[in-house]
Amino acid sequence: MLPVRRQFLQLAAGAAFAPALPALAVADDYPSRPVRLVVGYAPGGVSDILARLIGQKLSERLGQPFVVENRPGAGGNVGADEVVHAPPDGYTLLLAGMANAINVSLYPELDFNFAHDMAPVAIFSRSPMVLEVNPSFTATTVPEFIAYAKANPGVINMGTAGTGGSTHVAGELFQMLTGTKFTHVPYRGSPPAIADLIGGQIQVMFDNLTASIALIRAGKLRPLAVSMRTAALPDVPLISDFVPGYEAYSWNGITAPRDCPRPIVDKLNTAINAIVADPAFKAQLADVANTPMSDSPEGFGKLIRQDSDKWAKVVQFAAITP
Repeated sequence: MLPVRRQFLQLAAGAAFAPALPALAVADDYPSRPVRLVVGYAPGGVSDILARLIGQKLSERLGQPFVVENRPGAGGNVGADEVVHAPPDGYTLLLAGMANAINVSLYPELDFNFAHDMAPVAIFSRSPMVLEVNPSFTATTVPEFIAYAKANPGVINMGTAGTGGSTHVAGELFQMLTGTKFTHVPYRGSPPAIADLIGGQIQVMFDNLTASIALIRAGKLRPLAVSMRTAALPDVPLISDFVPGYEAYSWNGITAPRDCPRPIVDKLNTAINAIVADPAFKAQLADVANTPMSDSPEGFGKLIRQDSDKWAKVVQFAAITP
């Protein structure tokens, strides 16, 4: 009886393991053809630059082209929608960012929920928001800026890269925590807003540092504070030094359709984490004022959910509509 029992247990163990074999085989073969990396914004912007950096490194590491495809529109929702509804086979991925977490509450009519309907793969970088003003503006510190804003409610024009985007909610969070009130002036992207900030038509921006760092270094913009420590501006204080609880930074990662096989997600996560650890890639990120980040898919998913909840409160407070 003992040999029969042993044979039964061996067969049972083999049957339990059998369903995992096809998935493992898929991961071994992946990728066997080019992978689409969808970006929800136009070519030439920060997201596009970062997608091409990480896409090139993934191509080198995994042996197949990771082809960047730009699908701009609706604050990144056009690109996200395309990936959510793509086959969950790992061959259509999204360059995801802070805006996708904001959009969960900003666009309640969407037929998908980003935090629920995407499989988080890996985060690879983050960048601070910078509180910046025209060099001729009267305030030279955050306390002076807050005092001026409180004494002149609605007088300060706050430029943003668009209603409901990261530059907008970062400024609204500042107003929520400080009791100040600015006049919101939305633009179609950061470049025209920055141009008017330099020209004096608007007085302040809470911009992604990547978009402004060259102009700050050239002395055309004055940074009062940043939202997180950065080697790009080591001597500039944190906003939270003066506004307790202020936290806002732009992050960048890769997501896939929700039912993407876990072995493929893990293979991509391992590859991206290895890329992030490469000094050459870290230097490329530093050139665009980004800090490398790495985490597990679960850790990345937790960040997405936390950001979605956090920015929902700001969207509600400021009554932001797209």
